[in-house]
Amino acid sequence: MNTSTFPAVIPRDASPRRAARRVLPGFKLTLGFTVFYLCLIVLIPLSALLFKTFTLTWPQFWEAVTSPRVLASYRLTFGASFIAACVNVVFGLLVAWVLVRYPFPGKKVVDALVDLPFALPTAVAGISLTALLAGNGWIGSLLKPHGIQLAFNPNGVVIALIFIGLPFVVRTVQPVLEDAEKELEEAATCLGATRWQTFSRVIFPSIAPALLTGFAMAFARAVGEYGSVIFIAGNMPMVSEITPLIIIGKLEQYDYAGATAVATVMLVISFMLLLVINGLQGWQRKRSAGNSQ
Repeated sequence: MNTSTFPAVIPRDASPRRAARRVLPGFKLTLGFTVFYLCLIVLIPLSALLFKTFTLTWPQFWEAVTSPRVLASYRLTFGASFIAACVNVVFGLLVAWVLVRYPFPGKKVVDALVDLPFALPTAVAGISLTALLAGNGWIGSLLKPHGIQLAFNPNGVVIALIFIGLPFVVRTVQPVLEDAEKELEEAATCLGATRWQTFSRVIFPSIAPALLTGFAMAFARAVGEYGSVIFIAGNMPMVSEITPLIIIGKLEQYDYAGATAVATVMLVISFMLLLVINGLQGWQRKRSAGNSQ
């Protein structure tokens, strides 16, 4: 009997819709685990922070977060973090450019040293920087006769934040530079573009989102940094006292509500800044996509 005239029987499990749903096996299980993990690690602690802050009345909250000492710590923490992130964007791009574009002896060693702030305990980093930059340190002793003091003042805070934030920019920009199409640069050169025009109009638009991401990561890390800063800052009230130290001080005085109030302000400000940066990243991606079309 000729079976070619009978339609082929397609199993129900082999339907295109069911096959499409099986592209990611275990989606429901992995999604449930992800939501549970985020709630346990992120949402529940943040909720506890907000609930503890709500135990204060509005006058108590306002007094806790706007005292002169706390305001001075805000200015130092966010100002130093912004300056350090800007410096890291410039020098992180230079370091990533050298590691990607130029072969030289000891390149792998330099590439590994970039990750040193990731592996080094922050307290060790703070002690090392203090030993170098203090008045009796190797570098500080050379600068002290000229009236330059880098330790135990806001300058030390910025230097410590630059140290711990540089790898974020380098490791964010480096893969983008490695994947960049060099043919576009060669085409721009053949069309008569200068090196600056090639960088500003061909290379920079492609790495701008990565630079913004590196800036956001370095800034976020710097805002919450504590271990590497307290040793080199001097911790003088109204001068070189960072906000995390204010929070620690309130906790040691059993002022839990005041500590959570200050932490809530830092959380809100950091969240707003990250929203702005993410918006800029989205705008930059749309602009780059529009230019490519």
